[in-house]
Amino acid sequence: MKNFDINEDPHRRFNPLINEWVLVSPHRAKRPWQGQNETIATEALPEYDSTCYLCPGNVRANGANNPTYENSFVFENDFAAMKQDEIIFEEDIKHTFFKAIPEQGISKVVCFSPKHDLTLPEMEIDGIENIIKTWQKEYTDLGNIKYINHVQIFENKGSVMGCSNPHPHGQIWAQSSLPTQVEKTHNSLKSYFDKNNRTLLEDYLKAELRTGERVVIENDHYVALVPFWAIWPYETMIISKRAFGKITDFTDEETNAFAKILKQLTIKYDNLFSTSFPYSSGIHQAPTDNLEHPEWHFHMHFYPPLLRSATVKKFMVGYEMLGEAQRDITAEKSAEILRQQSDIHYKLSKK
Repeated sequence: MKNFDINEDPHRRFNPLINEWVLVSPHRAKRPWQGQNETIATEALPEYDSTCYLCPGNVRANGANNPTYENSFVFENDFAAMKQDEIIFEEDIKHTFFKAIPEQGISKVVCFSPKHDLTLPEMEIDGIENIIKTWQKEYTDLGNIKYINHVQIFENKGSVMGCSNPHPHGQIWAQSSLPTQVEKTHNSLKSYFDKNNRTLLEDYLKAELRTGERVVIENDHYVALVPFWAIWPYETMIISKRAFGKITDFTDEETNAFAKILKQLTIKYDNLFSTSFPYSSGIHQAPTDNLEHPEWHFHMHFYPPLLRSATVKKFMVGYEMLGEAQRDITAEKSAEILRQQSDIHYKLSKK
């Protein structure tokens, strides 16, 4: 028998946001790698690409012309995952094993910049603020539609994450139902608030700031940290210090601080392996069902797949698909490595 060492011994960590566990196996980080290496695009992208369907003035796949936009540009997805059509539906309760219900929604694309080669870490702060204001407008406009109860703002960056176009852009999916992960989070947040009259993330953030070991960046209004229960190797979460539920609750100072921490965090990601770091990121905020949601606390998730280098990624296979999520490198070690990265983008430091 030996004493438990959280940095060396296998253990499970609990995620109170979705009421699930993750298996942590820190000793496995030492194993040699003979698996797949991803191909990372290294060629420099042009500022404008005449073949890109997201660049200003170009023709999209459906024949529509993009305007010659100068900041962010939003349009309804030409290949939307959901439709706005109202469908008459009568549920047959006898079909308990074949339950299906129609889902009504709107999918949009948000081009971050007219420049084809300009990702978030290389943008100026005012450019990122413009994106945030675009997100705020879309959250409001879509949320005001009668049948829309949830607005999901997200970005898939990099071909490793299935992104089909390198032009810097994100998406917004607005729908009538709460998606599964959001519903899990909603239930956990509400249960905690009903019991404590404080938000779960308000108390969690206070606990994280007391130790500081998983904090990556902190400013006056936000904290970027590696969650204690992180699944992906360099997963992070940005949490607002003030408890509010949605992106439209930002003050001007909070908008500026959010833009700054987005830039800092994504620079650290790029600097980690000197590559345009792939990830899926998304904002979690209050539903748009016209109800009060004091339990919701604004936060943003980053789920990056890279594990050991620019070409070695983490796969969710085998045990992860059949048992539960598992990670090798501890959250504390990931946070330490990210903290150590420069705030100056590696491309600039080479000049």
